[in-house]
Amino acid sequence: MSPANAPQPRSTVLDGRYDLRPVPLARGGMGEVWEGHDTRLDREVAVKFIRFPDGERDEEMVRRFVRESRITARLRHPGVPAVYDAGSYEGRPYLVMERVHGISIADLVAEQERLEPGWAAAVAAQVCSVLAAAHGASLVHRDLKPTNLMLEPEGTVKVLDFGLAVALEGSDGSRITRSGETPGTAAYMSPEQLLTGVSTPRSDLYALGCALYEMLTGVRAFTGSTPFAVMAKQVGEAPPQLATLRPDAPEGLRRVVEALLAKAPEERPGGAEEAYRALLPHASALGPIPGVLHPPALPSPVRMQAAVLDRVFADRPGGPGAAADTDTGTADAGATAAADAAPDPVAADPPASAAGGSEPPADGRGRPGTTLPAAPTAASSSGTAPAPSSAPSSATGGMARPDIGAARSRAAALATDSRYRQAADVLQAAVETATAAFGSADSDVVELRMDWANVLFEGGDFRGAAPVYASVATDLTRRHGEDDPLVFRCRLQHATCRALLGETDAALETLRRLLADEERVYGAEDQRPLELRRQIGLLELGAGRRDRAGHTLHTLADDLRRIHGPDHPALAQVLALLQGPLAETDGG
Repeated sequence: MSPANAPQPRSTVLDGRYDLRPVPLARGGMGEVWEGHDTRLDREVAVKFIRFPDGERDEEMVRRFVRESRITARLRHPGVPAVYDAGSYEGRPYLVMERVHGISIADLVAEQERLEPGWAAAVAAQVCSVLAAAHGASLVHRDLKPTNLMLEPEGTVKVLDFGLAVALEGSDGSRITRSGETPGTAAYMSPEQLLTGVSTPRSDLYALGCALYEMLTGVRAFTGSTPFAVMAKQVGEAPPQLATLRPDAPEGLRRVVEALLAKAPEERPGGAEEAYRALLPHASALGPIPGVLHPPALPSPVRMQAAVLDRVFADRPGGPGAAADTDTGTADAGATAAADAAPDPVAADPPASAAGGSEPPADGRGRPGTTLPAAPTAASSSGTAPAPSSAPSSATGGMARPDIGAARSRAAALATDSRYRQAADVLQAAVETATAAFGSADSDVVELRMDWANVLFEGGDFRGAAPVYASVATDLTRRHGEDDPLVFRCRLQHATCRALLGETDAALETLRRLLADEERVYGAEDQRPLELRRQIGLLELGAGRRDRAGHTLHTLADDLRRIHGPDHPALAQVLALLQGPLAETDGG
């Protein structure tokens, strides 16, 4: 039979609408990408399926995938492919997304051997603009690398695969850190990801530094014969000097790369906006790339719009043309230091608000976020007894106690369906009305506020959840004293939020104070302070404080062996760290 007469593979149609090509565009460890056609709207799409690591459906992974899909869909930026739809086919969840045309930065570097410094800076600066939007929404990419960066014919860069890496990452209750493996590619993973499994916005900046180094040199910053060898170099070694491999790269650009690749997170740029301002002056001499970009003579509607936007506020400080100190490769260091030195809301009384305690999030709702361990619901964690039912005065807007329960039930149903933003809206409105009716420290109102904080947390809005936890802790301390179990719970959750926002110093300070209080109340041999010591050690390790982490974890191991014997699972966890990451980095 001739090829022309051979039977053609049958295509797959999803949801009666998305007609997939017979073979996938790409396959990877995390999933598959298929080219498809939306028969309803007559447009091309890309369909991404998640891949279960063991081949068996994992309900927890599906739940995380749905949550992150919704969060990613709300992330609106020209550098992020639009999410059109989501569904499930034969038990495998999928996303329907904008089809991106262009070339991956990995393929571009392979073709060109290395990029001109101006183009490398331009690509990295565009990625920073995407990260600024994502990090502002508490969304961390976790797997940024050249294969996830696409250069389109217009010269624009798209950042792919937001939300997919996190769908493969497990959680463990309310713990800040864990010692299991984190999804990602070893050549682009930050030391804190490799050592502790924690990803923060500055972890993405480290990955960007690895990608920028590769764009400039044509080789990876860290290589080795095995993934483990690469991980060891990421944690303990500096890459070959850029000045040697790429002497024509501007010194200021080399300094930016060095800052991005700092081992300690706090030594990297303070945020994506700061890195953008440091990179922007070097994004110059952007000549044609034949076969990749459209010819200069071809009209470009995208660049037409960008040229106009570049003039908005251009004559004002901080406008589009504002640049960093190119000698140091950093910007706004004073502002970053001031933010790091800000007082801990749990250590001092936060400003009062209508919801009681500290101010609510700026937009008053659960904004898009990143993954982290889900906090328990207030109903299971508060321990406060409901106050006797009472009718509010007419000045309170008519809220009665049954209305509080109804709001909590409605929000719980929305959260169960991963509709965290709607759940947060419902709870915020109820908190404001109930606080006016019954007071912020009323037991029913406290449970409502805890629900609000937990929904924000579970939805990934750590920036919004932190002040709510802090305000609840403050009000409960006034009413029940500082040793109330829910006060401890709120302080732990507040520290978790700070840690996941990259505010390691503030998180460690809060955790150490909490440890002292838990040891005083529960005793030093109680499981709660022992677990807290492990988390403190992991945070110290992720922050590059190896000597301090080694001391914390060695003394913890000694205490666990004395209290529980040599075969206790908690001891095995600590010994795995001491015999793994810390053994490799001792003395570094």
